[in-house]
Amino acid sequence: MPLDLWTFLIAITLLTMTPGADTMIVIRNTLRGGAKDGLVSSFGICLGLFVHATLSAVGISAILLYSATAFMLLKTVGALYLLWLGFNSLKSFWNAKGIHQTHVVPKPFRFLVSLQEGFLSNVLNPKAVIFYMAFLPQFISHEHSALAQSLFLALIHFIIAMIWLGLLIYTLISANSFITKRSVRQSLDAISGIVMIGLGIRLFLEKR
Repeated sequence: MPLDLWTFLIAITLLTMTPGADTMIVIRNTLRGGAKDGLVSSFGICLGLFVHATLSAVGISAILLYSATAFMLLKTVGALYLLWLGFNSLKSFWNAKGIHQTHVVPKPFRFLVSLQEGFLSNVLNPKAVIFYMAFLPQFISHEHSALAQSLFLALIHFIIAMIWLGLLIYTLISANSFITKRSVRQSLDAISGIVMIGLGIRLFLEKR
């Protein structure tokens, strides 16, 4: 394997393992609807990587990166989406306060909802736009198709991210008997809601 591809693998693995909004959404949705919910959400997140790779290759990301208006619009939409998800988690926490059941019953799994939540959380993340625009070109050869190479690198990122998020989901499911306790779930709903709202506010307030 070429040295530059090893460099890409190491960098992308470290990036994937760094907790962020995507990680919180996978945790939240796994707790909400079980392994299927978490895996489909992860799949949606990872599908977004191909969108970023394509935009980076054709140069649309450059427009977002160097246009203050376009970038601020993307950042605002992404921040509002995180806030919406966070408020929904806090709503679940609040609604569960008056219920006296010992354990929580998972909510019905809805494929399209989980897929959409994961996909939008990644596509609307301006940091992902900047990362792919600044990072991917270092591993692109001018001798071959930029789009094909970008999609290949996105595929590597996709595989690594799915493995990592799959391990996270497996860990959560393994602790199912503990996590399904209502007091624990309420705490996790509150924490995930606060973290996502915090991430949304931070994203909104960050300078370009």
